[in-house]
Amino acid sequence: MSRRIKRTDSKPRSRDERKEARPFKARSAKTAGPRPGGKPPRFAGEHTERRPPKSAPEASAPAKPVEALLPTKVQTVKVTADENNMRVDRFLEARFPGLSFSHIQRVVRKGELRVDGKRVDSKDRLEEGQSVRIPPLKLDTPKAAGELSEGAQKTLAALKEMTIYEDDDVLVLNKPAGLAVQGGSGMTRHIDQMLEVMRDSKGQKPRLVHRIDRETSGCLLIAKTRFAASHLTGAFRSRSARKTYWALVPGLPKPKQGRISTFLAKEESEDDTIMRIAQHGDEGASHAVTYYAVVETAGNKLTWVSLKPVTGRTHQLRAHMEHIGHPIVGDPKYFNIENWQLPGGLQNRLHLLARRIVIPHPRGGVIDATAPLPPHMQQSWNLLGLDASRFDPIENAPEE
Repeated sequence: MSRRIKRTDSKPRSRDERKEARPFKARSAKTAGPRPGGKPPRFAGEHTERRPPKSAPEASAPAKPVEALLPTKVQTVKVTADENNMRVDRFLEARFPGLSFSHIQRVVRKGELRVDGKRVDSKDRLEEGQSVRIPPLKLDTPKAAGELSEGAQKTLAALKEMTIYEDDDVLVLNKPAGLAVQGGSGMTRHIDQMLEVMRDSKGQKPRLVHRIDRETSGCLLIAKTRFAASHLTGAFRSRSARKTYWALVPGLPKPKQGRISTFLAKEESEDDTIMRIAQHGDEGASHAVTYYAVVETAGNKLTWVSLKPVTGRTHQLRAHMEHIGHPIVGDPKYFNIENWQLPGGLQNRLHLLARRIVIPHPRGGVIDATAPLPPHMQQSWNLLGLDASRFDPIENAPEE
């Protein structure tokens, strides 16, 4: 016993004793006590009360998140009944939580992933029983439960600030204008990346159900569970989801209520990508239908319109309003009226809001969420004397 006391409390006398003493003291310093704090709840409120965070044992500190890349081997898997009609990118995301969006797009684009031996697109849908060849992947290891970094806490707070509806299965965000939904070239911050901080204990993160343009603000639906994602995407496919948009356009559309039906095709150049009006049978052309209704006018110069897309094509509303001669104010891609001047006080930003979404809830009932006017549109409404509480005539548009 006197020898042990001498080794820890007294200076070692020999070289061998010094070698033993150093690691002993280093280990003691690291395990001197638990770290303060614990992982905060994903969102404050009723979920915090139902699922209080478990307190760590006082004698041990929580492990640090493991930052590593886990390579996987080539494997072939079968599409299950639960995965039937799932998009290829969603299939990979569900099978491999933590796999980045860019990595999914890369392996699909290069043809490294095959379905029944054939190349596919990330938006193609799978059928039960199909064989999917999955190449070696670099999979981000899900982070262990522990204290969130300062940056992650700020991201969580930002998501909380955007939230206009939430339950155990569904989240509806009021996405601000200028924030992208998904990543792209040179994109460092977007909603899909922000949702990483909401991964659960199994490594699953909330899933995007649909998308809105970067410069469009308003309702964005998120599935918090795989069960909800399957049902909500099915509702969009069956057109059970009803979306309402508000926009400000020049002039007065005639008639005051109408239906726009065209084919749209993507037109790419070195500098930009837009949707052009196409003909039936053109390569890449998809049918697109939009209902519109005039809500209120500001003289004959500007009109507040309500829009109801039946289909969900890229830039559909923006291309359709340009097609009928009333492009949306502030649209950098489709506003092309010569010698038209923006009235004083209005900001030259896209005046398009995803105002409302109504969709069947995966567990019964209906989700009905509404987003307020973003600051730049609220400023325009105030300057033009438009009343945002007016009855919206688009409610009477056909469902198709």
